[in-house]
Amino acid sequence: MLVHRRDGLVTAVRGNPTHAVSRGTLCGKCSTAYNREWRDPRRRLSQPMRRTGAKGAGRFEPISWDTALAEIGQRLHHIIASHGAQSILNAHYTGTISLLAGIAPMRFFHRLGATEVTPDTICNMAGHVALRYLYGSSVDGFDPRTAEDAACIVVWGANPHASAPHAHEYWLPEARGKVVVVDPIRTPTAAQADIHLQPFPGSDAALAFALLHVIQREGLIDSAFIAAHVQGWEELEPLLGACDPKWGAAVTGVPAALIEEVAVLYALGPSLLWLGQGLQRQSTGGNVMRACGLLPALTGNLCKPGAGFLYLNGNLRQRCMDEEYLAGTHLGLRGGAPSISHMDFAAALEDPARSRALFVWNMNPLASCPQQVRLRQALQREDLLTIALDLFATDTTRMADYVLPAASFLEFDDLIASYFQLTLSAQVKAMEPMGSALPNQEIFRRLARAMNYSEPELQESDASILATLMERSGLGLTFASLAERGSIWVPEQPAVQFAGGVFATPSGRIEIASARAAADGYPRLPQAWSDPRPTAGHLRLLSPAHAWLLNTSFGNVRQIENRIGEATIALHPADAAERHLAEGDSALVHNSCGRLELKVVISDELPRGVALAHKGRWLGTDAAGANVNVLNPGEKSDMGESTAVHSVEVSVAPLAVAFHGH
Repeated sequence: MLVHRRDGLVTAVRGNPTHAVSRGTLCGKCSTAYNREWRDPRRRLSQPMRRTGAKGAGRFEPISWDTALAEIGQRLHHIIASHGAQSILNAHYTGTISLLAGIAPMRFFHRLGATEVTPDTICNMAGHVALRYLYGSSVDGFDPRTAEDAACIVVWGANPHASAPHAHEYWLPEARGKVVVVDPIRTPTAAQADIHLQPFPGSDAALAFALLHVIQREGLIDSAFIAAHVQGWEELEPLLGACDPKWGAAVTGVPAALIEEVAVLYALGPSLLWLGQGLQRQSTGGNVMRACGLLPALTGNLCKPGAGFLYLNGNLRQRCMDEEYLAGTHLGLRGGAPSISHMDFAAALEDPARSRALFVWNMNPLASCPQQVRLRQALQREDLLTIALDLFATDTTRMADYVLPAASFLEFDDLIASYFQLTLSAQVKAMEPMGSALPNQEIFRRLARAMNYSEPELQESDASILATLMERSGLGLTFASLAERGSIWVPEQPAVQFAGGVFATPSGRIEIASARAAADGYPRLPQAWSDPRPTAGHLRLLSPAHAWLLNTSFGNVRQIENRIGEATIALHPADAAERHLAEGDSALVHNSCGRLELKVVISDELPRGVALAHKGRWLGTDAAGANVNVLNPGEKSDMGESTAVHSVEVSVAPLAVAFHGH
């Protein structure tokens, strides 16, 4: 980004024309928000506040930082003495993914001994667990720069149009090879691809096995690569015989001819496989990821330019950053409190024996977590001390006892490591914080002082942390010299994934057959499973990212609210007709977990039996005070106690008929 200033005031936030990824363009949602609400003192939180009314009523009074932190510290000490530090829950996620604001606060929570609500269980934990069984790592992906060497790029279960617009606009269209998109929805990225495979949700593992059947039949299995690097092929091979394209077509809905074409195209390679995080948000998401992850291993599409897979380029060591130092992991107590899943979040907050206090920072869980009705009720407990840090008053801050104003990324120095491109960037302070807002890490430094914690790590300044990170990186740069350059590639030249052919598994090989998985209660091998189709009258509900929202970020930006309009549910024409619904009708969408009124959109971009309602809307924008997560019962995926949100089933009916029947 480039931040324009006049007379010391920020006048605009724009894309940097010299940046290799953005090329002078910010995505529409960022450009809109960063030039409006993010810099509007009327919309931002600017001072600490203490609740004055009933829990959840949203009535607060301003107080000073000293008063707020002294009161919070005193109440935390009392809770620790009476119920133990493990009764303090720490719910957080990545915010704008800057390193200090996203990771350094963990120093405080490690020292405190709080119970962490595992961040990735709301997002991508099943995939992490599955890929670690198979490859030993889920955070070391292909280098997108190697696309110039790829003959084929498969994007499976990701929607760059909504979630990675620079990849949608530049990276994929400029690829030398053919682009294949695998997605139940005909997204704009799928529409611009050379080939779109449209499986029914939950049938991805079966599709992977059907592709492998063709690859084996055509003699395109890479036996030399398997002999050198793979463990368990002889156990898996017999399972492929029954998974021919005809079977695959019947199970997945993908035509057999397309299965044949894509199998050969991918196997001939070199090929890149992008495994999206949406792919594993289903009841057997871990098995899906293991099955799809077989493709690079069995075709030799690894360890060479233009080949590999990507789930998340999230290994900070790859960017030469010392994450353990940053997080202060050594401050944690041995045998500390076990973490809990976001799928168990509401239950934990309902139980006074498990939760006496809650910190929420870098997320808005009331809008983004499952079991929305239960969660709202639990957050209204008068005996639950709730402290929320945010830039804005959100659905969740409304439920807090103390609201602490956080600084935005424009208001302090930090570092950014991309999830996709292998870049390291300087986040340079461009303006002063709004009012008395503070960066996350400074808030927790001050709270540590208020609690009389004396460890020097808890008081280390941002400047010292940044200097230490850059010194330990070995990149030969200071923060100031990095800031001069803006972003750098780390490594400087395109990297080959698993270049040395060494994998961080117990055997040092790719473990198709995993003893660790078996010991943890999972099948030793990935399975050719497919979820059963929805029960009679029900639809499988997908709730992916909206192109104008980033999870729940930007849900309060008025121009974006106006652009996205009413909350909708998209239905296949035949499903709509079967339910006597027409374009623009109001429908009641419901299941045993909750109910929601949505406006009907008729679309042939999704299969029969599937409904689509985007996530990310704030509860206050809906008359019922709910969003699509009111329908999510919080069932767990097969691995990692992670979300299975894309396996939710719902009934859809005309609103008038539904109310008459009720």
